[in-house]
Amino acid sequence: MARLDDTNNAAQQGRTWGSRFARQPAEAVRAFTASIETDIALYRQDIAGSRAHVRMLAAQEIIPRSQCDALLQGLDQVEQEIAAGALELRDEREDIHTHVEARLAEIIGEEAAGWLHTGRSRNDQVALDTRLYTRDAIDDALVGIPALQTALVELAERNLDVYLPGYTHLQRAQPLLLAHHLLAYFEMLDRDAARFRDARTRVDVLPLGSAALAGAAHPIDREAVAKELGFRAVSANSVDAVADRDYIAEYLAAAAITLVHLSRLSEELVLWSSAEFGFLALDDTHTTGSSIMPQKKNPDIAELARAKSGRVMGHLVALLTTLKGLPLAYNRDLQDDKQGLFDTAATLSGTLHVLATALDGVRFDSARAQAAVDGDPFILATDYADYLVRKGLPFRKAHAVVGELVRRCEAEGKGLAHLTLAELQASHSSFEVDAVGMTARQALAARDVPGGTAPARVRQALADARKRLNAEAQG
Repeated sequence: MARLDDTNNAAQQGRTWGSRFARQPAEAVRAFTASIETDIALYRQDIAGSRAHVRMLAAQEIIPRSQCDALLQGLDQVEQEIAAGALELRDEREDIHTHVEARLAEIIGEEAAGWLHTGRSRNDQVALDTRLYTRDAIDDALVGIPALQTALVELAERNLDVYLPGYTHLQRAQPLLLAHHLLAYFEMLDRDAARFRDARTRVDVLPLGSAALAGAAHPIDREAVAKELGFRAVSANSVDAVADRDYIAEYLAAAAITLVHLSRLSEELVLWSSAEFGFLALDDTHTTGSSIMPQKKNPDIAELARAKSGRVMGHLVALLTTLKGLPLAYNRDLQDDKQGLFDTAATLSGTLHVLATALDGVRFDSARAQAAVDGDPFILATDYADYLVRKGLPFRKAHAVVGELVRRCEAEGKGLAHLTLAELQASHSSFEVDAVGMTARQALAARDVPGGTAPARVRQALADARKRLNAEAQG
């Protein structure tokens, strides 16, 4: 039998494996497989899981109580060192789990530290850590989303009487109250929050106790660990528990959809703050300038928010692509599930926050926004058609009548609001004096249906939005 190379002593290297190998990993392999620079972000989750696991092992008399106390004290010290940036990160120790265990061995001795991994594997350990992290990320999103919704509601309330063109195909369509338009984003974000809440129920399952893939061989109490860590349930199948990353995919999907909505909001901030639109101005605190053009005031935060949505969508696609070809159970491919998760959590949190603070400083130019409606010659065309319907014409006939009227107005260089009663009646005899000079305010008031843009409906929608936010805040 070949003599074991002393340089491959697993304890010396700080690895949790290696005694069956005659030679240590090549330098390039060690660097390629190490993940500590990424998963150091999981240290709090990893140590919290280890504390709960150790307490359970002692309660079940699987490890001596004295060893439990030593482990808990050692884990406290390791956590303090990592938080202070005092723990040396070494590639040969691969990941956060090994760094914690190796440092424990240095603090309390190898024998005492050796009890820590009883009844678990790095496979169920990392599944636990990422579930804890994802649960925290969801909770963070469920704080950031209502904060942005609140900013939207407050902006709407500050501009309750302002109207502007609504657009389809980026062409002026019909007048809308600005508040009604802003509340559309409130509804999008409400659906986003619902997706996160729904995803959280599937994140909230304890995988620890599944070990490598077949379950632990000791009489562990999984329910006790779940209770200490705040999980609602324990996993039902050990193979699935270590191989599952659906919960990360669901989080990334919910985050990607949220960021798509934030990107759409950002696009309108960009458009509406341009000279061509001029509907709003962002505060100086949330804009940047040009290195060459002194007059520039750029909506860079909105532009960056648009870009970040693409990055998060990429993380979702990357994870799904990784998962699609994996056989059960654990595969090392899953080590790469974290970069996208961490970046998405930071991106989503930062984007929600910066947009909420930006909206606090937005100033609308109500005169410019309303002039875009009042100066449009045909933005009330649908209202003229609806007028004829109320006089007894089928809508398709009314649509055709007003379409011909618009064509004639274009040829004569005038708008619908400038037509006399005689000119209107030349198109159809059902027009009466109350059709002359229709206004945007009349058009808005006519949309008095649930979900419509009539002022009374919008005021009620704002009140309902406030109630929903308050109910959510109260749990």
